[in-house]
Amino acid sequence: MINSDSQPTYSLQTQNLGFETIINARELGGYRMPDGRTVKHGLLLRGGALCNTSHKELILLRDKYHLARVFDFRTSFEVDRAPDRPVSEAKYIWLPAFDEDSMTMAKMALPPEAYKDLGGWLVERAHMPEVQEIARNMYPIMITTEFTQVQYAGFFQNILNAEEGAIYWHCSQGKDRTGLGSALILAALGADRDLIMQDFEISNEYYRDEVDAIFKRVNTDEERETILTFVGVNPRYFAHALDIVEQQYGSLIDFLKGPICLSDEDMQKLRDRFLE
Repeated sequence: MINSDSQPTYSLQTQNLGFETIINARELGGYRMPDGRTVKHGLLLRGGALCNTSHKELILLRDKYHLARVFDFRTSFEVDRAPDRPVSEAKYIWLPAFDEDSMTMAKMALPPEAYKDLGGWLVERAHMPEVQEIARNMYPIMITTEFTQVQYAGFFQNILNAEEGAIYWHCSQGKDRTGLGSALILAALGADRDLIMQDFEISNEYYRDEVDAIFKRVNTDEERETILTFVGVNPRYFAHALDIVEQQYGSLIDFLKGPICLSDEDMQKLRDRFLE
């Protein structure tokens, strides 16, 4: 789909992998970089956990995409509760984006019991200042916390070491931790901020019906902002997190060269491999 000023726009429809048993499963293939090159199809895949993946789709990941790496950003609690089904011939790499032992992370995560009925829990509590604060701070804390930065640095080093085949990265819902991974990959490939935000916001197309249903049960914009953060994604809060990174490091590229430990040669290697 092309908009009126001939700049490419993207949607769930254009990026969707078509999986029925993997939530929010899509790819970065087809995205056009400012230098005119595009991301190759079928190599950079993102989505939700593989815990309920059908045998048919596991075979598809192996035979169509030749999946080489599966990166799991979930906590040990999430992994124990719903372990991924293995993809034959793909190496599974656990890189928990949250430090479960850190008090800092407690400020950016809802209690586990909230996820038994997330919509109902938020309807009852999205008005609470402490819950709204968790929503506002989640993305900034995630992207600026050293533990998380180390995990994403490991993510890139593993990508650089996987010479062939596709990679798939995920969390539980394929939106926040997964979305940060996508944002950093796109930045390394040379994407501008508009494209990074487009990719991030596509998750709201997948979760729109669920978000809209919960919105009808609350009254204020503050409650809706909080619900959007946890059930969909909150572009305004994520953009603020990117602002913080740019203020602290100068640019996303400088951030990649700093705590994510990518060299110019690393980024060139990624571009040579994933762009055409």
